[in-house]
Amino acid sequence: MTTAALLRRPVLRLRRMPKLDRAAFAAVGLLLLTVAFGPLLAPYDPYHVDLGQAMLPPGAEHWLGTDSSGRDVLSRVLYGARPTILGSLCAVGLSAVIGVTIASLAALGPRWVDDAIMRICDIALSLPIMVMALGISVALGPSLRSAIIAMVLSWWPSFTRLARAEIRTTMTSTYVESAMITGVSRWRLMTRHVLPNSLDSVYVQVTLEIGGATLIMAGLSFIGAGAQPPSAEWGAMVESGSRFLTSAWWTAVVPGAVITLTALAFALAGDALRARTSGREVI
Repeated sequence: MTTAALLRRPVLRLRRMPKLDRAAFAAVGLLLLTVAFGPLLAPYDPYHVDLGQAMLPPGAEHWLGTDSSGRDVLSRVLYGARPTILGSLCAVGLSAVIGVTIASLAALGPRWVDDAIMRICDIALSLPIMVMALGISVALGPSLRSAIIAMVLSWWPSFTRLARAEIRTTMTSTYVESAMITGVSRWRLMTRHVLPNSLDSVYVQVTLEIGGATLIMAGLSFIGAGAQPPSAEWGAMVESGSRFLTSAWWTAVVPGAVITLTALAFALAGDALRARTSGREVI
């Protein structure tokens, strides 16, 4: 059963899902709503500096306290969902699109093209993604855009290899071989028969990788290679607050906790989706 067919069923049969899986999907939904409507819910301007309100602990006026410049931490966390999560979604989504496209071209082309693409992927995958992303981001100039481009250039080989494996498996199916015998063009065969039945694993991998992309995005900002101050980005918030852990722990702990929970939510949601696409029964 394909992912699309699963999603057409009543919300993945929520009543049969474990509570942890339901909580993960609910958390992902809440995070996406925060990306869409977070700035509308922010009680204060996240960039308004008020030194007279600096380092206030969590309280009735500022629920999550203020930072060293007197900016409301809750407002900055709500605003920061867009650059962090949306940036991660863009990076992973573009990596998947590029990876699937290159894998399709490798499957349609001659054998030497497939071999060359796979050797390039092997070389790229031999290096840690964080190291590659850091080098590319610094070379392009530290910014959120550079971080996204760096992550895309670092991540597409993993999606290419995954999509290629799925495409090769699908092309050995009986219905694909029958279509080839009837004279269906290779392009039509790929777009109408092979790809629609080869992307389930890619969809699951995208969901799983968003959590890791969030950590890398925040990590690049933390070390100064991503979003730059005074941007309300979670990694940059952790970096600026880490200097005040002993006197104002909330300035770093709050955005750090949000990053951790975001990565965990997407990882659990991806694992639950993988369990259902693989046909494993829910206990």
